[in-house]
Amino acid sequence: IEPNLLKNETIEFVSKSRIFVPHFHIPLQSGCNEILKLMKRRYQREIYVERVNKIREVMPHACIGVDVIVGFPGETEEFFLETYNFLNKLDISYLHVFTYSERDNTEAALMENVIPANVRAKRSKMLRGLSVKKRRSFYESQIGSNRTVLFESENKEGFIHGFTENYVKVKTPWNPELLNTLHDVKLTKIDDDGSVRMEFF
Repeated sequence: IEPNLLKNETIEFVSKSRIFVPHFHIPLQSGCNEILKLMKRRYQREIYVERVNKIREVMPHACIGVDVIVGFPGETEEFFLETYNFLNKLDISYLHVFTYSERDNTEAALMENVIPANVRAKRSKMLRGLSVKKRRSFYESQIGSNRTVLFESENKEGFIHGFTENYVKVKTPWNPELLNTLHDVKLTKIDDDGSVRMEFF
């Protein structure tokens, strides 16, 4: 949901609901107001900060995912670093990074100051690295907490995987009876592959 359409009332409602889960995926696209203006977005980054802070206020354990685009025409190195530093400081859980590509019959395809492909790739790699760091930090904050897991994967190297209600990926030794079932668990540690180990109650 776009940050300008995500109201405090909606966030409050989700925090009290037994139907919705505490996982938000909110497109940002750029952490630079100049680029947001070029993209014709109907918000500025300050609104994004307000939304994230509100979610953290009422749901400290919520997962917050962010869509971001790198390499949009006019994104100077300074503007990109503005986005990087903005996201680095923001209390979010992971990023979905998209590398800008031209599409026929769009205004953006006709814009000047096109970013070279190798620069786009470099910036994308930097933000993907930041996403790994953010996800790890979020997972670490959840260790020791009690969560509900939906197990949904097939046997992968002797393990079954699933996700908590706040989108933490967990793993436990394969048991076909767990597939497509909900279980209350305690998150115990982060495994070498980045997923989280757990104990059943």
